[in-house]
Amino acid sequence: MKSDNLSKHIMLIAPVFFDYYKKMQEELELLGFSVDYVCDAPSNSNISKALGRINKKFILSATKKHFKNNVLSKSKEKSYDYILIIAGMTFSFNEDMIKQLKLSQSEAQFILYQWDAEDNLPNITAIHKYFDRIYTFDRIDCINKSFYNFLPLFYVREYREIAGTSDEKVYDCVYIGTAHPKKYKHINLISDSIKQIMPNQFIYHYMPSKLKFWYHKLFAPEFKKARLSDFNYNKLSYAETLEKIRQTDCVLDASQEGQKGLTIRTIECLGSKKKLITANEDVINYDFYDEQNILIFKDNIDYNSKFFNTPYKEIDSEIYEKYSLKNWLKTILQI
Repeated sequence: MKSDNLSKHIMLIAPVFFDYYKKMQEELELLGFSVDYVCDAPSNSNISKALGRINKKFILSATKKHFKNNVLSKSKEKSYDYILIIAGMTFSFNEDMIKQLKLSQSEAQFILYQWDAEDNLPNITAIHKYFDRIYTFDRIDCINKSFYNFLPLFYVREYREIAGTSDEKVYDCVYIGTAHPKKYKHINLISDSIKQIMPNQFIYHYMPSKLKFWYHKLFAPEFKKARLSDFNYNKLSYAETLEKIRQTDCVLDASQEGQKGLTIRTIECLGSKKKLITANEDVINYDFYDEQNILIFKDNIDYNSKFFNTPYKEIDSEIYEKYSLKNWLKTILQI
């Protein structure tokens, strides 16, 4: 496989989010591809990301400069076989920019992966016509729109490496995530509900800034009783997050508002063979779901369930391999 792809060039446009783009680039290079990475937004600062989420016009000038200097400049230097775009909330390039890229790379396969629900990406449908294939992590979007290809997220090699480390447990359960209002509410409900049986918890609600806290405090009912001290304003590194998950055999998770697709943390639980308590009921529709490994939170906890009274149940090896980043990339690129 590797030798067959040595001459293949990929432009990867993706968010900085927890450095997953680096893992994609590493895996692609192991498959033999030459990869040029471009950030999906002109800046990774919290202020720039916040402005972009409110309205892309606020960062349009910076985006145009970023596109010219970091996308079109690369496009003039070489011909790409693939343009792979991972589109989430921070994706800033507009239709005109994608059209320019398409014209400059007319021989390339254009592939779009939507790492969010379509409803949370208001400008995404305008660029659909420029892509040869469109994937999404949202199962419901695939049901509603036939042109989508359904592809859940992935786990990276490091999560495979910490599988089976439950004998080194430090915490009964772990949660690490950004404090979106709905997610914040559900995680706190889960945490409170299981304290009787899982008292030793590591709960890390990350808040990008105090300004963001006050915004939620004013407009989100879930934050009515929240305090500044309830949150952490420094993001845990990838290595720190991995270490905390290694130190437990149970992870808590919930989706943010408007999402039905499974979070990457859900798939990382699969990769690391950790149990999962989640507020996302749609997980029952996935081939790796087993009530012995995954508990769906619905306002109350049944302490007599298999989840609490049986060990982790190994899943079929074919299903396990299916969700690796390597297989995810091979599926997207059709190799």
